[in-house]
Amino acid sequence: MYINNFNIKNDIKHVKDIFKKIVDSNVVFGFLIYLMSDCILFSVFFSVYFVMSSNNTLEVFKNNLINIYYVLLETSFLLCSSLSYSISMIFLKYRKDIYFNIFIMLTIFLGFSFIFMEIKELINLSKTSLFLYKNGVCSSFFSLLTLHACHILFGLLWIIFMLIKFNLGFFSDGIYVQFFCLGLFWHFLDIIWMFIFNFIYLFGFIK
Repeated sequence: MYINNFNIKNDIKHVKDIFKKIVDSNVVFGFLIYLMSDCILFSVFFSVYFVMSSNNTLEVFKNNLINIYYVLLETSFLLCSSLSYSISMIFLKYRKDIYFNIFIMLTIFLGFSFIFMEIKELINLSKTSLFLYKNGVCSSFFSLLTLHACHILFGLLWIIFMLIKFNLGFFSDGIYVQFFCLGLFWHFLDIIWMFIFNFIYLFGFIK
């Protein structure tokens, strides 16, 4: 019992030390500034879309060219990838390397599943002659989805790079901070997607 209590105290202290280093780290502060700039970028794209669509409903919704269940499945893949990433970070804290690898690879699988479905959707829509040059609404809609897809793809490449780095033995508190920043980026993309899903897809179907 004493040993268990002693281990728990050590674990709590270890986690506190890690979070203290994260909070103190200028890397995290700099990364938060980057996320804010990215947030402004997406805000501009959202604003353009809402201005363009205020008097004109996107034709993909008028003609029922989008399957809401397909988009819902995309969304579930992305949300599950965010959950698996969070679980992997817990295993990383306690150096359970095998479980960390399993959950981070699950994150990669779910992320690629999402990006595959998103790209397939964009390709299918482009074949309907409702692509970028159709009108302002189409341009802003496809630009926003493409911007988000590029971010997801970059995030996946980043996760793969970090996973390779971890398994080659470059582990330190520094790399934990990098995984922490990567997690912020991944969750940020989830939030952006939820805005896209709720304010573009669902509103488009309601109109």
